[in-house]
Amino acid sequence: MSRPYRRNSHKTVQRLFLLVLVVGGASFSGWWLGEQSSTSTQKWRVTAVIDGDTIEVVRRSQHDIVRLLGVDTPETHHPTKPVGCFGPEASAFSTHYLLGQSVDLEDDVEHRDIYGRRLAYVFLGGRLFNDVLLRHGLARLLVIAPNRAHGRDFLDSELLARHQKRGLWAKCGDE
Repeated sequence: MSRPYRRNSHKTVQRLFLLVLVVGGASFSGWWLGEQSSTSTQKWRVTAVIDGDTIEVVRRSQHDIVRLLGVDTPETHHPTKPVGCFGPEASAFSTHYLLGQSVDLEDDVEHRDIYGRRLAYVFLGGRLFNDVLLRHGLARLLVIAPNRAHGRDFLDSELLARHQKRGLWAKCGDE
């Protein structure tokens, strides 16, 4: 009587082992190929600054448009919106510091927006440029879930800029 139970138990163990092997193998292959990392950094050269929070980058022969995560600078080139208060200053700041520079891009959970732009955090010389914009009062906080890896730091930076009346917080207020 115990023999049929052992046979079924043995098959169950085999199936469970196979399931663990398949699931574990898929996870390991993703890790091995680097597919699991949503925050890996990669070197890119900035070839154009479209506005304060959007840049064009190139690496080898690959070009991409990058929308900086967590920040929103006033508009300068929107087809239906007027130039925003402090928009030209934010754009000039990004151009001055980023154009021609080598930067690291860090992804978050979502990699593209509805316009096809890459969503990333931009590091220049080891400093998070998105945060620099907020600290100088050149951008407003714009954290959209699920991309919120630096959200708390960004909030602190905007609050500091507001308190110190830096950039757009001195000239534009809450406009």
